[in-house]
Amino acid sequence: MSERPPPQHAVTPLSTKSDFAGRLKGRVRALRARIEHPGAIIDAVRQSNATLDPQKVATWLVHQADEWIPAPCWAVIAHDVNGQLAVLSDHGLTPALGPSLWAAANWVMRNGRELLVADMSADERGGANAVGTVMAFPLVCRQHTTGVLVAIDPEPSTAAPGLSPALIQAMLTWLEPAGIALDNALALQKAEALSVTDDLTRLYNPRYLHLVLRREAKRASRSGRPLSMLFIDMDGFKNVNTLHGHMMGSQALVEAGAIIRGSARETDVVARFGGDEFSVILPDTGRDGAVAVAERIRDRVRVFPFLAEEGLSVQLTASIGVATLPDVAGSAEELLRAADKAMYRVKDGGKDGIHIAEEE
Repeated sequence: MSERPPPQHAVTPLSTKSDFAGRLKGRVRALRARIEHPGAIIDAVRQSNATLDPQKVATWLVHQADEWIPAPCWAVIAHDVNGQLAVLSDHGLTPALGPSLWAAANWVMRNGRELLVADMSADERGGANAVGTVMAFPLVCRQHTTGVLVAIDPEPSTAAPGLSPALIQAMLTWLEPAGIALDNALALQKAEALSVTDDLTRLYNPRYLHLVLRREAKRASRSGRPLSMLFIDMDGFKNVNTLHGHMMGSQALVEAGAIIRGSARETDVVARFGGDEFSVILPDTGRDGAVAVAERIRDRVRVFPFLAEEGLSVQLTASIGVATLPDVAGSAEELLRAADKAMYRVKDGGKDGIHIAEEE
């Protein structure tokens, strides 16, 4: 009698992790209950209006969204004070997710409606290098889209995230207080930026320069750290206005401001002092460091073809005065006067150079 073969046991396949759309489907009931709770809107109004800082409003929104719908990446996108779309806050954003983020944000900003995509790499709205599952909602204030809330999973889903029209509308209603708070915060930030910004060059204006100079001088005196200042005059600028007109002169000032800003550090404060004069405040910088920045500005101005985009090639130079606290000054006002006086020493000596203020 032959032996019976051993019984065959059914093989249970290894469990696989569901995709983003599948995980969302399992949370829809709980999500609906939270969004439709009577206190949800009141809490959203209270929390989103607790600050006038747009980054903090966005951070609260990212945290709340991730708590309700966990995703590998959440981000809030809005226009910054320069009118450019920027990430105000994020959780889990990586360079690889950038194409998907910007494709979704730009589409929602243009269309003012939600975007639910299973696979951005296969969707015409995804663009080059976009990947994964995306869910994005407009943040609306007074019938215009002020920002976008975006969720991204780098892995594609078998279907688009499944939210019913009623649940989407509930989400948009819950997001409306955040959209209003964000718009108000951004408007305030823009107004504050304009109050301290030169209209032409977008550098800081003299009012802000004096505020920062007084603050940094007090800090330097307390800490014993040096503080330096550059005072810059564009040589020959009046000839630009005379020969090419004031429109070309204004453009040349914009280009000069960009050179100076690009020659300084992020922590330095660059301002248009007035006319064709600029100033740079250099915190925690001694004389040698300040001279190095001045040389960089002088050398870059010398070789720059001003107004090249206008079909011209104007050459300008810069006269730069350098002063350092406490070497030659004990206060903000003395530092400014010393740098200004040093600049005029260069002008009197033939222009296109640098002079270091000395104790008198």
